[in-house]
Amino acid sequence: MLVSFSLENWMSFREPVTFFMIASRERQHGDRVPRLGKYSTRVLPVAAIYGGNASGKTNFFKALNFARDLIVVGTRPDGLILVEPFRLDGKMADQPSRFEFVLLIDETLYAFSFAVTREAVVEEKLVLISSASEKVLYHRRDGKIDFDDALAKDQFLQFAFQGTRDNQLFLTNSVSQKVNNFRPVYDWFRHTLVMIAPDSRFGPYDMFFDESHPGYSRMNEMLAQLDTGISRLGGEGIPFESIPLPESVKNKLLEDLKDDAVLNLMTEPKNERFVVSRKGGKVVAKKLVAYHPKADGGDVDFEICQESDGSQRLINLLPAFIDLKTSGAERVYVIDEIDRSLHTLLTRRLLETYLASCSTETRTQLLLTTHDVLLMDQQLLRRDEMWVAERDSTGASSLISFSEYKDVRYDKDIRKSYLQGRMGGIPRILLGNALAKPCPAQEKSGVDA
Repeated sequence: MLVSFSLENWMSFREPVTFFMIASRERQHGDRVPRLGKYSTRVLPVAAIYGGNASGKTNFFKALNFARDLIVVGTRPDGLILVEPFRLDGKMADQPSRFEFVLLIDETLYAFSFAVTREAVVEEKLVLISSASEKVLYHRRDGKIDFDDALAKDQFLQFAFQGTRDNQLFLTNSVSQKVNNFRPVYDWFRHTLVMIAPDSRFGPYDMFFDESHPGYSRMNEMLAQLDTGISRLGGEGIPFESIPLPESVKNKLLEDLKDDAVLNLMTEPKNERFVVSRKGGKVVAKKLVAYHPKADGGDVDFEICQESDGSQRLINLLPAFIDLKTSGAERVYVIDEIDRSLHTLLTRRLLETYLASCSTETRTQLLLTTHDVLLMDQQLLRRDEMWVAERDSTGASSLISFSEYKDVRYDKDIRKSYLQGRMGGIPRILLGNALAKPCPAQEKSGVDA
C-alpha cells in the first residue's frame, strides 16, 4: 500500500509537496478503512484529486509514473535521466528533483527516496520503519554508499554498488545483480503499482476469451449492468496471417512464441485486440469482439472500434476494478482522468462497487484524478480521501486535503464551496478585465460549507 508520496522540483511542483493516504480521526466510512495494528494507524483505500486544468493533477500522475519507470526500467548506460524540473524559476533548473515514498509491503513499512538531475542520481536512501525505530538499510550520496551494520559485511553489496552507474538507482542495479535484500521494494513498483493514463489500453485481455477464467463472468456481468448494450465479450478465430502487422514483426512473434504461451496484441489505428497462442505446435489467433443481443434472439458481433468511446474506456478500466475487488489482492491503481468519456453515474458506480468491497483487511488502493464534481460527495468519499490541486500566480502547484479545512462538516455538501472558489482548484477564467472566480481560496479555517 502507498502510505505517502512526496515530490519537489518536478514539472509544476516547485516546493516540497506531500500526498498521504494516512486516515485522519474522521469516523465516517470507518468500516472500510484498513487498519494496520502493528503500526497503530489506518491507511485509506481511495483518494480523489480534483482541480482545474493545468492545476497539476496530471503532473502528479506523471511523477509517480516517472519514478516507477526509473526504478523498474532504469536508464541506458549513456542516457540522460528524463527528469522534468520546475521551469518557471531559473534557479530550479540545476537543482535535483526529489521523490520519497513510504510503502507498506507485507505488513512492513519502508521509506524509499531519491534525488536526481538529468545526469546523475545525487542521493538515494532506503529505510526500514518499525513501530519503535527506523533503520537505514543504505544511504547513497556524494558517490559513496553507507549500509546498515548488518549489511556492511556483505562484500557483494559493495561490489553491486561499484557496478552502479551514476545515472542508475542502486535499487535497480542491485536487483539486476540478483541481490534480494531490497527486492520487496523493487517488486512493489514493478508488480503492485499500476498506472493507467487516459489513453491506456488494457493489455492482458486473454481473460475475455476463456470462459473458465474468473474475470470472464465478472467482466461481462459488469458490462451488462452498466448499460453498454454489450451482452458479452469474446474471441473470434482468425488466421494469424490476417493480423494487420508487418511481416517482419509477425515472423519475429512466431519465432519467440513458445508452446502454451499466450501473447496479447493491439494494432493501430483501429485499436483491434488479438490473442495469439501456440498449442501442440499449432498457432491459434483470436480477435476480441463485443456481442450485442438481437431483438429476435441470438446476438451479433461488433468490432471493438465500433463501440462508443465510453464503452471502450469501460473495457479498459473494468479489469482494474475487478482486480481491486479480488480477495487478497494488494494492487495500487492510479488512474488519471477516470471520468474521461464516462457518464458521471458510471464513474460513481465503479467507485461504489470498489468501496463496497473494502474492509479493515483490504490491501488494495485506488488513486484517481478527476474533474467530475458530482463525485465530490461525502456519502461516497471521506474528507481525507478528497484532495484539490491548485496552481498559484507563479505557476507552482500544491496539493491540499479537504480534511485540512477545519469547517468542512461531514454532513454538508462541499461542492458549492468548491465551485465558488472557496477551496481553490478551479479555473481562473478571465471575462474582459474581470477575473471570473467568485472569490480567492479562503484560509483553511474559514471555509463556509
